[in-house]
Amino acid sequence: MAPAGEKKNILERLDAGEVVIGDGGFVFALEKRGYVKAGPWTPEAAAEHPESVRQLHREFLRAGSNVMQTFTFYASDDKLENRGQSLSFTGRQINEAACDLAREVANEGDALVAGGVSQTPAYLSGKTEEEVKAIFMKQIDVFVQKNVDFLIAEYFEHVEEAEWAVQVLKSSGKPVAATLCIGPEGDLNGVSPGDCAVRLVKAGADIVGINCHFDPETCVKTVKLMKEGVEKAGLKAHYMSQPLAFHTPDCGRQGFIDLPEFPFGLEPRILTRMDMHKYAREAYNAGIRYIGGCCGFEPYHIRALAEELEAERGCPPAGSEKHGSWGSALSLHTKPWVRARARRDYWEKLKPASGRPFCPSMSTPDSWGVTKGHADLMQQKEATSKEQLEALFDKAGQGH
Repeated sequence: MAPAGEKKNILERLDAGEVVIGDGGFVFALEKRGYVKAGPWTPEAAAEHPESVRQLHREFLRAGSNVMQTFTFYASDDKLENRGQSLSFTGRQINEAACDLAREVANEGDALVAGGVSQTPAYLSGKTEEEVKAIFMKQIDVFVQKNVDFLIAEYFEHVEEAEWAVQVLKSSGKPVAATLCIGPEGDLNGVSPGDCAVRLVKAGADIVGINCHFDPETCVKTVKLMKEGVEKAGLKAHYMSQPLAFHTPDCGRQGFIDLPEFPFGLEPRILTRMDMHKYAREAYNAGIRYIGGCCGFEPYHIRALAEELEAERGCPPAGSEKHGSWGSALSLHTKPWVRARARRDYWEKLKPASGRPFCPSMSTPDSWGVTKGHADLMQQKEATSKEQLEALFDKAGQGH
């Protein structure tokens, strides 16, 4: 147990059956606010505009988050140099700044700091295990130096690369979580969710699960398959889910990046607070105790998770102080028909309209069907040329 006055670590919390509320999606939230470039999705804002990252951390903390995940998504050197990025900061400077910001805000509440790594362009381009692991090690060195509380390997489409990441993270001696961005069909090489989870646990992951690419319903379903695989293999692990805040019933194996609306037309798919309450309960009932979000998750979404699990957590989030759970504050509204909505059953039964008369309910994903080693995925440092773009436009217009 943690000494009096010290925060319990992530495994102590999960071992005790506590609910751990994660945070939300930084790259999408900060892109909308003008601090992150869509396309590269790299986190130089941690060094360029620290006030924006600090504020978002604070909002997630107030909403009920127990984990401040460092804004280090795609902060590996190969990604930062990729696609013509000319940055004023090194990868190390960005990772250090992200750790400092997360720690500053975590210290304002009962939150832990998690250092995160994600898939690399090097792996997609067919680099060796040794080369890919060396990239992860650079980030781990910073996380160890900054003494983060635990580590997360997230957003991996191939379980092989995730295994390599876990092995590197495990060398730090800190607890390790690993999440894949896959659905029930498995990773991009066809490895099933159950087998993926077994491989990650054997590689050293203490917590396994799913993040990004799919909506909560799909992610919870996939984590259930992972849990079944781990238990069938006679292994033990904790489970986590950090899905999109977008509905994705029409997505294929590669998730929302295949949708024609990605990334600038996704707002009609956004989950409501009612959807978030449902997600939190389904995840909890499935045995998932680390429950958070990824792209599209704003602080109010996280607040809905914390409100739904208030009884299990033993306290409401600070962000509900004025809001009240399930719109109870609406009882103070001027109009009587709005006051009549100050109840849970109204919002649970509501079927929200989109207000878009001629929009389809579903899209046809692009489904290019390429993965590691394919020529279309060879990464380069130079900006995409006009000729390369025209070739892509032609290919897209011909249905690949």
